[in-house]
Amino acid sequence: MKTLCVILARSGSKGLPGKNTRTLCGKPVVAWTVEHAKAAKGLDRVVLSTDSRDIARVGQEYGVEAVTRPAELASDTATVDSAARHAVEAVEQQTGETYDAVVILYGNVPLRPDGLIDAAVERLKSTGAHSVQSVCAVGKSHPYWMKKLGGDGADALEDYQPNAVYRRQDLPPVYLLDGGVIAVTRASLFTMADGQPHAFLGTDRRAVVTEPGQVVDVDTADDLALAEVLLTKQLDGNTR
Repeated sequence: MKTLCVILARSGSKGLPGKNTRTLCGKPVVAWTVEHAKAAKGLDRVVLSTDSRDIARVGQEYGVEAVTRPAELASDTATVDSAARHAVEAVEQQTGETYDAVVILYGNVPLRPDGLIDAAVERLKSTGAHSVQSVCAVGKSHPYWMKKLGGDGADALEDYQPNAVYRRQDLPPVYLLDGGVIAVTRASLFTMADGQPHAFLGTDRRAVVTEPGQVVDVDTADDLALAEVLLTKQLDGNTR
């Protein structure tokens, strides 16, 4: 299964301007994702999709080529799949090759567990699924323990989902998409349907499970600070 990896890293960000080029433990944030992709064994080619010269320069410095993303695919409303399709088409047109699968990585995710990308690619291949995404358990933020506000004053606490679960151990498993990796067949990626924004993930969607905290998505200054703490701890552990 010939697999192309597309790292998505646009210049715009309202929550944390310039997040992809912010320094994190001595490297730009996006450089960590580039290194994750280059360390994966199941990828045949890695490209960086961006509208930013600065981000493209980081990619080049760390050994990956950049695909210039047009402005209409780098706005707040542009979709992940449209940007990924553009990159795939650009690479295939340039090389004359066709890929069977595409791995999509977000450039603002500097922490991923070792082997996560390869695990997603292997699951996509072994199961024949249309897509594989990484997830983690929601923990205490379980929908059974969430509330909504109702009543005449809109301040009455009501169960978001009626239940009688009291102990955390009795909560049914629920998982959150953590943004660590998306692996999808090329055929599914190029499937579009009106009113179905996630059609590109296909109908057979599988998961690989991570532990809470193993994947960090940097969208705010607090996220960046958390990533700094966790990466520093990780790096200290690797040098002992």
